[in-house]
Amino acid sequence: MKTALTVPRMAELAAPPAWRTVDFISDLHLNADEPATFAAWQHYLQDTPADAVFILGDLFEVWVGDDAVSADFRARPETGFENRCARVLAQAGSRLALFFMHGNRDFLVGPAFMDTCHATLLDDPTVLSFAGQRWLLSHGDALCLDDLDYMKFRQQVRSPGWQRAFLAKPLAERLSLAREMRRQSEARKQSGMDYADVDSNAARQWLQAAQAPTLIHGHTHKPALHDLGNGMSRVVLSDWDAQASVPRADVLRLDSSGLRRIAVPCA
Repeated sequence: MKTALTVPRMAELAAPPAWRTVDFISDLHLNADEPATFAAWQHYLQDTPADAVFILGDLFEVWVGDDAVSADFRARPETGFENRCARVLAQAGSRLALFFMHGNRDFLVGPAFMDTCHATLLDDPTVLSFAGQRWLLSHGDALCLDDLDYMKFRQQVRSPGWQRAFLAKPLAERLSLAREMRRQSEARKQSGMDYADVDSNAARQWLQAAQAPTLIHGHTHKPALHDLGNGMSRVVLSDWDAQASVPRADVLRLDSSGLRRIAVPCA
């Protein structure tokens, strides 16, 4: 039996008139063991012509709390992977509008880190008004109703009480727990286990509530355009892996001409 659907309150964001181009990315799963993906992401943020970049969750493989970033990260950019990520984001946030939405791996990103990076934390879901249309943005995990185990886990870790208890643990202990969670995740991927996809009926209900024709989301790592009928569709973002046999590092770019996928060069 699938999880019952909840149609949440839809946050609203109206793009300023000066915006001409916006980018959407998700599921980079940045971590210190994959330097090629980090480098591709860094170069992309330095070079993108977009006026705004929307990161729709799972930028990081894991995030154990904003205190993983040192107060002097700008002076010591090469000390610690989180510090290096903060420096890249802060540089991007100083020249373009930067938005971040929680994913299932980095839901503990908080306001302190957002302030550090000159970024804005978005509610999931959020309706973006841009280019004469309403676009519904989400990480996507809340719509995978058939993944019962994950939905139970999501409800637990998104509760304020669980998060307070976790963040109260020493940083070293949180990092150790994160390494174990990553090990379990890798084992699950290696087993070939299928992941539940977004529920189409749920996506349609969200779109109807948002009065938007198009849902843009990540999470599933299955980039595609799905026709949901009645003029509605969902567009799935690509995950990033610059070290794969066929590298993946796609950006979904939106401007007055519509949506298109842009492949980011991977060295």
